[in-house]
Amino acid sequence: MLTPNLHYGELKDSYLFARIAEKTAKYCEDHPGTHLLRMGIGDVSQPLCPAVIAALHEAVEDQARAETFHGYLPECGAPFLRQTIAEYYQKRGVSLAADEVFVSSGASDELGHILDLFDPGAAALIPEPAYPAYVDANVMAGRKILHLPTGRTQGFLPEPEAVPGAELIYLCSPNNPTGAVLDRERLRAWVDVANRTGAVILFDAAYEAFIADDALPHSIFEIEGARTCAIEICSLSKTAGFTGTRLGYTIIPKELERQGMSFNAMWVRNRTTKSNGVSYILQKGGAAVFTDEGQCQVRETLQIYKENARVMGQTLSRLGIWYTGGKNAPYIWMACPKGYGSWEFFDLLLREIQVVGTPGEGFGACGEGYFRFSAFGDPSDTAEAMRRLEKLLGGK
Repeated sequence: MLTPNLHYGELKDSYLFARIAEKTAKYCEDHPGTHLLRMGIGDVSQPLCPAVIAALHEAVEDQARAETFHGYLPECGAPFLRQTIAEYYQKRGVSLAADEVFVSSGASDELGHILDLFDPGAAALIPEPAYPAYVDANVMAGRKILHLPTGRTQGFLPEPEAVPGAELIYLCSPNNPTGAVLDRERLRAWVDVANRTGAVILFDAAYEAFIADDALPHSIFEIEGARTCAIEICSLSKTAGFTGTRLGYTIIPKELERQGMSFNAMWVRNRTTKSNGVSYILQKGGAAVFTDEGQCQVRETLQIYKENARVMGQTLSRLGIWYTGGKNAPYIWMACPKGYGSWEFFDLLLREIQVVGTPGEGFGACGEGYFRFSAFGDPSDTAEAMRRLEKLLGGK
């Protein structure tokens, strides 16, 4: 008899965002016609920028003519996009070869697929609160997970330390859900830990475009020594509104080796076996993000989300509620007021003011008592949500 992957039985009953969707769907069913102010899931509200739209249209027309038609593209990414991304890094002083860049269907997909490179017995160190897919993907793989709790006293930033047995280290900066950002000194200390112990850092840089402080690193490869211990996974979802278009990229340096095996070469073999690559149309649109015109337009859109974060931060400050994030990240991580648990606070906001956020408990046990707001919502909805929140909690 076939034995299923029994590790699926070790997962929580439902994925965090599936539970939120169930609760909101039930509320809407019981209250038809209600307009919910959604500030929970990190989906964007602004459209793709004009430069991307123009490139997508051009790519569609290319597919309509025999002389410009494209069938299968290279599994690791179209050379034009791989080179464009390498040049984007070069502008920040990070030298990459184009064949160290791998085009993907998005960071979430890649964070799961990349585990193929590592022995199932390799233990994963996951600082928490954490994006729940980090944990779930490793549970599915039967991997041992070492939880590294963080808290308010350290600004929810993981302290660099060699945890016995940790062979994979997850770092996300700017962090989802807390919005905390690793500075160069702390990130350098993590690189030193990984190189000293032989661990590999999986660095989730999906939100790097929100970093406004020039002193903060956008990429782990700005840190000396990272090329021998890190893989960087990036996304155009939040950078350029590709949540419904799905495109990202992964950086694997050729120096990254363990036991004589090159992770770059292994990933080439993996992708050429398990993937037919990303469509020409999407890659053509993605390349437009990195043009001067595209970068200017993307920054204008990002400014809308940054303004949302500013509005949320000002509201919480007036209410005297502690929070982190928002300045160099699209998330606000706040302490639940008046002793509310995180799911209690979720229910309160949904029931009383029709605002949807994300309970901190869903990101790990040390997230209990905290709550995440996303800055990706519609600006008018965000302003209205904060007005209602202030009225609810401030009694005004």
